[in-house]
Amino acid sequence: MKHSDKNGKEESPKNFLNSIFFDDTNNKTNKPSRYRIMWRNTVLVVAAVSIIPLITITAANYYLYQQSFKREITEPINRITSITKHFLESFLEERIAAAKYIVSRERSEDLFDSDKLPDILTRMRKSFGGIVDIGVVDSSGIMRAYEGPYDLRGKVCHNQDWFTKMLTRDVYVSDVFLGNRKVPHFVIAVKREDQQGKSIIFRVTIDTEQMERQIQVAGGKQISDAFLINTKGILQTPSRLFGSILENFPGGIPAYSQGSELLENVWLQNQFYLMGTAHIEKSSFIFVILANQKDLMKSWFTYQSEMLLFLIFSTVAILLIIMRITTRWVTHIKEADLRREATLHNIEHTNRMASIGRLAAGVAHEINNPLAIINEKAGLITDILTFTKDHPQDNKIIKQTQSIIESVSRCSEITHRLLGFARHMDVKSEPLALDSLIGDVLGFLEKEAAYRDIKTQIKTSDTLPTIHSDKGQLQQLFLNLINNAFDAMKKGGHLNINIKKYPPKCVTVIIKDDGSGIPRKALEKIFEPFFSTKRDKGTGLGLSITYGIVQKLGGTISVDSQVGIGTTFYVTLPENRQQ
Repeated sequence: MKHSDKNGKEESPKNFLNSIFFDDTNNKTNKPSRYRIMWRNTVLVVAAVSIIPLITITAANYYLYQQSFKREITEPINRITSITKHFLESFLEERIAAAKYIVSRERSEDLFDSDKLPDILTRMRKSFGGIVDIGVVDSSGIMRAYEGPYDLRGKVCHNQDWFTKMLTRDVYVSDVFLGNRKVPHFVIAVKREDQQGKSIIFRVTIDTEQMERQIQVAGGKQISDAFLINTKGILQTPSRLFGSILENFPGGIPAYSQGSELLENVWLQNQFYLMGTAHIEKSSFIFVILANQKDLMKSWFTYQSEMLLFLIFSTVAILLIIMRITTRWVTHIKEADLRREATLHNIEHTNRMASIGRLAAGVAHEINNPLAIINEKAGLITDILTFTKDHPQDNKIIKQTQSIIESVSRCSEITHRLLGFARHMDVKSEPLALDSLIGDVLGFLEKEAAYRDIKTQIKTSDTLPTIHSDKGQLQQLFLNLINNAFDAMKKGGHLNINIKKYPPKCVTVIIKDDGSGIPRKALEKIFEPFFSTKRDKGTGLGLSITYGIVQKLGGTISVDSQVGIGTTFYVTLPENRQQ
């Protein structure tokens, strides 16, 4: 679809959109045009109404999913930590309870009797796993009785850490140590005083293998590492990340808590970990479980990327749709405004033409009466001088009266043109060849063209059709235009007339001169009545009458001109005028 500017020239859609949003040359205040402001404000408001809820919903969904995902990855670690804590506490509690039961049930003599210890060890091994050996230590720290795979009877224990701690306690679970056997183990010691007030310590050696197996079970696929440390930060079981037993743990010592604790973003070995910890009651053991946050968060990062891409894609799609719809909407508004302005302009021109027509009709009518009297009296004088014998013929007077009659005829012709301009003229359609009609018009002006040395040229297309229109009005139309072109050109000028079949079912006549041209400010007013660029020489009615004729014939007229270069008129006429 094409649009026309004020001069009737067609404007392409690309230039039209540019004029809406980027061309503010007509804006004297250097502010954006109202169509650009309308487009911008509409896009901003609709985009805000559309995108803000989308961002809000996405942010809420992001937060809720983050919380849900956080619970999803932390609850299993908390659960594993709690289960392992309960197992280890039960493991120790069972063996402490068994040791207490034996100490309280057996007599001192039986405990120091090496022949009866094998039976006690056998019963303990049947009931509980991980029992390596048992022994009875007196208050001086000497192993009085022993049963197990090593020969420890008579061994002095008073310099060992577990014995020192037993001086102030009734039950003690030692840290893991290697001892003389160079095998990781720890000791559970239970103290009882005999009737003489002397202390008897029943010591049970526990292998760490069973605890290690349980800890390995706790460290599933999603768990990076699981192990025991003591309150000094020394490994009590092997660690996948930090080495074997009795090496230092670099993660620090967790604060005491009765339940399990979960720490986030623990930086160890250039990685962030989730660290679950639990203090094992009645011991110095601390269970530690580590899970690599990056591995756990893979699905969260994937979801985060997908959500971000969805938000970006949705925002871009919404903006593109809004901009496209708004552009079309504002374009339609501007088109409607242009049509309204053109309609108002036509109505204003029509009203002005009607007013001028009524005025012209009145003036012409009033002038015609005295002109008729002058014409009659001048004719009577001529007849008297020519045909009567009473008055001798006076050729000088006859010439003067003939001049008066010619002037009256010219005035009469002008008044008839004014009446024709004011009066609605019926259009008579007949088949016409435009090239022949324009050739006849040029024939009327042949002498003037020769006198002023003006070169005229007519070009026609090979497929020029015959049109059906009014011959007399077309002659007047082209006579006015060619006369204006002659007036604008100096001696030796050039007038080119091109007739072609364009657009479909229409014929366009292009009349181009190389005259003085018309200023751009005057182009908007040249079809208005009494507007003239000829100053005192013109009446300003020629192009107004021409415009009215073109409208009556169902055509269009436009003009393009540059000062000092020339003027071009475009007259488009239909092949068959619609009634």
